[in-house]
Amino acid sequence: MPAPETTHGIGVSPGTAYGPVVQVAPPVRPPADEPAPADPDAALVDVKAALETVARSLEERAAAADDTAQQILKATALIARDRGLAKAAGKLLHAGRGPAHAIAGAVEEYAAQFEALGGLFAERVTDLRDVGSRAIAAVLGVPAPGVPRFDVPSVVVAEDLAPAETATLDRALVVGIITEAGGRTSHTAILAAQMGIPAVVQVPHATAIPVGVPVALDGDSGEVTTNPDPSLVEAQRVRAARRTKALAARSGPGVTRDGTEIALLANIGGVEDAVAAGALDLEGVGLFRTEFVFLSAAKAPTVAEQTEIYRRVFEPFGERRVVVRTLDAGADKPLAFADLGPEENPALGRRGLRLSAERPELLDAQLEALAVAARETGADVRVMAPMVATAEEAAWFARRVRENGLPKAGVMIEVPGAALRASDVLGEVDFGSLGTNDLAQYTMAADRMQGALSDLLDPWQPAVLDVIAAACEGADRAERPMGVCGESAGDPLLALVLVGLGASSLSMAPSKVPVVRFALSVHSLAECQELAVVAREARTAQEALQRVRDRADRQLTDVL
Repeated sequence: MPAPETTHGIGVSPGTAYGPVVQVAPPVRPPADEPAPADPDAALVDVKAALETVARSLEERAAAADDTAQQILKATALIARDRGLAKAAGKLLHAGRGPAHAIAGAVEEYAAQFEALGGLFAERVTDLRDVGSRAIAAVLGVPAPGVPRFDVPSVVVAEDLAPAETATLDRALVVGIITEAGGRTSHTAILAAQMGIPAVVQVPHATAIPVGVPVALDGDSGEVTTNPDPSLVEAQRVRAARRTKALAARSGPGVTRDGTEIALLANIGGVEDAVAAGALDLEGVGLFRTEFVFLSAAKAPTVAEQTEIYRRVFEPFGERRVVVRTLDAGADKPLAFADLGPEENPALGRRGLRLSAERPELLDAQLEALAVAARETGADVRVMAPMVATAEEAAWFARRVRENGLPKAGVMIEVPGAALRASDVLGEVDFGSLGTNDLAQYTMAADRMQGALSDLLDPWQPAVLDVIAAACEGADRAERPMGVCGESAGDPLLALVLVGLGASSLSMAPSKVPVVRFALSVHSLAECQELAVVAREARTAQEALQRVRDRADRQLTDVL
């Protein structure tokens, strides 16, 4: 048997896994000898039909997926129906390209534009290329790329998993996920954590691992070992059992060892997510993403339509809190009924609350529906706005929330300017919530979906911790609670630091709540504050993590 070989990536979904490798079929490429079309207009009809086939396939998958996956799949279907994509392919057909090459060329033109725009637009490049590959397969009449069929528990390996693949993985057979590309906030990372599948991204040469080779992966440390020694596999098994036992011993509200309450909440994307999370041992919802209500709609949903959806989301939580993020559209999430026209840099343009300011009737309809659903269910509904930058914006939003009969208004702190002036911004509202994914992106000037920039986007970056500290200090001066709803909240070691910096609630994928609850239970608030100090004193992200790991209670590090 070949010797074990260990590589390191980025752990994005906790837990360990062991099994044989299943390699995802690579994208379909155009044939090198594809002839020019005899009739470019007739060929364009075929190309449009292929793109429509892809869109319908994605919508069919969405119908069988849970809400978070459904939202992503429907948004990807919109890419396949983008008229500009078909138009670009038509130009290439008339220039003498064959149908498959025309699709590939059009996709790469769009991908280059998305990557140049950066931000949330660049986040869609993997989705765009997946659409292109599926359309090429359709126009050539060959099987679409994707995960092959297998019948034994296995580790799925890919260059990158498109949402169409990740969202429909069989959780009974997929024990782990490894990708060469991706990032901490990629769709693969978000969906894997939502599904409770251990995952590691940014693993060098992962696609070169032969099919069937056994691998062991650690979704916490990012370690991947091919042909592992039985002793390593057994050590992981023992650690997993120890972890399961330790986590099962803790239940109820989040609380530090000395009794400081830290609410543990779920991030959800819609009704099915709400039903699943509502049955779990957590204290409510810290981030309800409402985009899924809007993204697949041809026209703005009515107040009645929205009310019915929100009522179904609130009901599973009874009197527990549900923090709702109002429509976060624009940039990579365009709405057919709220197109504000082209922007040179949409990620820094009219997205989030800025879109709501341009189209206030959309916000007012959403707030009215939320108020009706809250009254009907008796839920503790709190509403927050995305992409708030100034105190003036916060005041404008709070006024509209209260005019619509909702008692608690808050803001997302994901713009460094808002973090630095948090005292003024939060003085206009009732609470704040740190969106650490975007906050890291904007603080470090690094596109959150560029895998090559993962080191800059590491939430352990001392500069990011400094900005979070400034935001929490501002919240304290304003006497307002500050929560965290970015992916950082689900990292048990980083959760201790966030609490030490001043966070009073942590919201995450539900699968991450038990280990964060355990981490809090074995540390006092003073110890969390000490960990925050040593993390901020570090010069690098890796040093910050190592300092905290070295000082954390062994009861926690023994199960990580």
